[in-house]
Amino acid sequence: MTWLAGIVVVITGLWLMGLALLIVVTPVRAERFLLGFASSARAHYTEQVLRLIAGLAIVVFAVETRFTDLFRIFGWLIVVTALGLLLVPWRWHHRFGKWAIPLAIRHINLYALGAFLLGAFMLYVVLP
Repeated sequence: MTWLAGIVVVITGLWLMGLALLIVVTPVRAERFLLGFASSARAHYTEQVLRLIAGLAIVVFAVETRFTDLFRIFGWLIVVTALGLLLVPWRWHHRFGKWAIPLAIRHINLYALGAFLLGAFMLYVVLP
């Protein structure tokens, strides 16, 4: 089970780094992608289930990492927020997205840097 969690964590880290690359290479496409978050009930629930899977994988794999406690806390933070968003009506998330996504787009390069650094940190913590 731990090896499967590790694979999910690596995929998540690579995905974040890929998102950063997408933002740098094709910012218009990245903006369209970000605007899709919470745009429908299906998008909302898909996003939260994927976050839940990633968070649980981080929690499970934390014992194998360099910063076990930090990584475990990070994983639980993702799990709790994903569960919280699964429990609220998706329209609330959509309404929040209407406020938050333009802010992220306004600072898209900073968003890309954060996504890249988080993905790189995840890979650093996980890989031997």
